[in-house]
Amino acid sequence: MAKNFKELSEPEILALAISLEETDGRIYSDFAEGLKADFPATSCIFKKMEAEEGQHRRFLIDEFRRRFGDHIPLIRREDVRGFVTHKPVWLVRPLGISTVRKQAEIMETETRRFYERAMQTVTDASTRKLLGDLAEAERGHEVLAGSIEEEHLTPDVKAEEERANRRLFVLQIVQPGLAGLMDGSVSTLAPVFAAAFATQNTHDAFLVGMAASVGAGISMGFAEALSDDGSMTGRGKPYLRGFICGLMTIAGGIGHTVPYLISDFHFATVVAVAVVIIELLAISFIRKRYMDTPFLAAAFQVIVGGILVFAAGILIGSA
Repeated sequence: MAKNFKELSEPEILALAISLEETDGRIYSDFAEGLKADFPATSCIFKKMEAEEGQHRRFLIDEFRRRFGDHIPLIRREDVRGFVTHKPVWLVRPLGISTVRKQAEIMETETRRFYERAMQTVTDASTRKLLGDLAEAERGHEVLAGSIEEEHLTPDVKAEEERANRRLFVLQIVQPGLAGLMDGSVSTLAPVFAAAFATQNTHDAFLVGMAASVGAGISMGFAEALSDDGSMTGRGKPYLRGFICGLMTIAGGIGHTVPYLISDFHFATVVAVAVVIIELLAISFIRKRYMDTPFLAAAFQVIVGGILVFAAGILIGSA
């Protein structure tokens, strides 16, 4: 069972402090390793923070040995009530730079508050001084990080990190979303318009379109989620990619299906065709914006494919 902080003895307080510094140092090391490839300057910041946490730990161990001997009991953050449970973001690859900076800030604040509270509990003067010094050091970590940023994060480096962030956003969000939107917008054209022209009934066309959109969304979502786990490609969490891909597939199909809620067949078809044109132009814009594909080339590729599928649906439905 977890103990209340006020129940801890002085040896246990020092042992907990040692454990906190060791854990935080390991986390900063994982941050540095996870950021090394895409954000080398920020990785350097966390390497220096790891080194400082290691120095704090050595100070605490020396103080413990001076007062209580060589055996240091294992007391962890989770053994004491009141500590925040941190999500293990340091295990996620690739790491997000804003996420780790926020996590580091939370860790520093929590550790500083621990030292300030521990100072009020211990009676030994030298231990109280050490805890006070460490509290000040934790308070100064944010200032230290700022000074390191000034030293390492030059405008060129920041621009490179922004480009890396953009690459990660494209890999993890844009690519699966774009794949789903393209599949939903293009592949469902044939069944929707085939049903519309075969039955001349807007309700039937709407049901077929909804079934095709949802079915394609489920299929694309599972295919994307199971394609890879993101550990080697850097494409992020597979279930998030699958969800985005599936959702955008459904959205792409529903766009030109909703007009068939209009009872007039010919008017509904005109609106649906207009929606298809908007969808294809939107896909072309996204490809230009994030995939660096020239707009005319992207539009030609997407629109030609869309027209072929659209024509196939009309021909089959009219046969």
